[in-house]
Amino acid sequence: MSELWHALVKALDLIVTLDPEVMQITGRSLGISVSACAIASVLAIPLGSLIHFGSFRGKRLLVSTIQTFYSLPTVLVGLLVFLVFSNAGPLGLFQLMFTPALMIIGQAVLVLPLMMGLIISALSGVDKGVAETAGALGASRIQTGMLLLREARYAVVTAIILGFGRAISEVGLALMVGGNIRGYTRVLTTAISLETNMGNIEFSLALGFILLAIALIINVALNRLQQR
Repeated sequence: MSELWHALVKALDLIVTLDPEVMQITGRSLGISVSACAIASVLAIPLGSLIHFGSFRGKRLLVSTIQTFYSLPTVLVGLLVFLVFSNAGPLGLFQLMFTPALMIIGQAVLVLPLMMGLIISALSGVDKGVAETAGALGASRIQTGMLLLREARYAVVTAIILGFGRAISEVGLALMVGGNIRGYTRVLTTAISLETNMGNIEFSLALGFILLAIALIINVALNRLQQR
């Protein structure tokens, strides 16, 4: 018990004293996940809107498929990204393996279905009278779409926050395409895994506390949005 207490105290000391390596790993994790969510948002919002407003054969099947991908295993996404960007893959010429850039791409692929599906659900939850009124007033389809997105803005932001939460907490993809290289691609989750295996429990706990704090902030933000 005393060893656990010592580890907790040491972990808190690493955080309070702003240990350079802990801060570096935290900053890198936030940078990669925020970038991935920004890219996924740029794709998910227009694609989700197109699917919601579109009327085409197989729409329900497409939405069901997107929703199925909510629980897409991170290692499977990591494997697909690895195969595409490895030296033998179709995009291997870009030499992105084991770089933060490929981790961003991988995380964007991982969270895209989740964000797109939630945006479709958010738009579906807007009162149909809003679109009908806009149409009656002569609004174009683009103007109507923008109006509905504005009405569903809190749910859209919720989708983005949930995507960020999934991105920053994944570990399998980061290991497969990032390689857990110290000072370059090592992030919170992969560092926790490595340091625990090496018996550096204090360092792992410090990173775990930071990850837990990020999860708490995400949860508080979601609760505030749901109360609006």
